[in-house]
Amino acid sequence: MPATGIHHVALTVNNWNTSRSFYSEVLGAMGAKEVMGGVGAPHKQPNGRWCVFAGPGFMASLWEARKELRNNSFQIYNVGLHHIAFSAASRDDVDALHDKLLTMGADVLDPPQEYPYVAGYYAVFFADPDGIKLEYVHVPA
Repeated sequence: MPATGIHHVALTVNNWNTSRSFYSEVLGAMGAKEVMGGVGAPHKQPNGRWCVFAGPGFMASLWEARKELRNNSFQIYNVGLHHIAFSAASRDDVDALHDKLLTMGADVLDPPQEYPYVAGYYAVFFADPDGIKLEYVHVPA
């Protein structure tokens, strides 16, 4: 029973308003829209906020961290998530997102350039408000 891809990514965030605004702009630039959200269920906390973004070929959701855990921070080489890479249609799209990130004052970790992973691998690396590492990458077909 082969998987056909990753259906969605769910991220837990500390500052709900800051992260929701950040992801609305960034994922919006990638063609996604917020399609649902709320307070409480399916969140396990009665007052926990959540939302889901859907874009061309991907979904991502945000989940408000439990109050007693909001001082925790993301550590890239801790057990768990290292980073998330979103696929771009072109190098121009990678460059356009980089420009948007700069306008937003986002933390750009590595600017757009070719990386030696495979031929033509062109990406920008950046961090969300909680320091979660994100990537926008174009690899020619």
